[in-house]
Amino acid sequence: MGKFLFAALFAISSLSGARTGDAKTEVLAAMDSLKQALVHRDGAALEKLLADNLTYTHSGGQEQNKAEVIQSVVSGKANIQKLEYIDNSVRVLGNVALVKGKVDLWHSPQTIVHMNILHVWVNGPHGWQLVARQATRLQ
Repeated sequence: MGKFLFAALFAISSLSGARTGDAKTEVLAAMDSLKQALVHRDGAALEKLLADNLTYTHSGGQEQNKAEVIQSVVSGKANIQKLEYIDNSVRVLGNVALVKGKVDLWHSPQTIVHMNILHVWVNGPHGWQLVARQATRLQ
């Protein structure tokens, strides 16, 4: 009986690990979709990727909600020419994923902002959506 219980627990933990791996892959794909939507000013994609209750905090301390982020990006006020994620780590906790890493953001070829970021994603009826973003500018 003990061997059976051990085997069952091992199988369950293995399946759980596989789901976590799949979730990590999905979250990283959502991060890439977010990057593409920001660079290409794609309001429709942002509408799908950003949660209705989004809190988006910039490295300067300004906060925006979903509508403000989309308006800023689509209008070009948030001039994002290029965006690179560096050394991202993903932790999946059920239907929540925390993505921590660095971001290099080009406003122009001469103006690059280097930041630490924390993205909080939730997997719900609409797939993975960003519910919170916190950025801290690096020197």
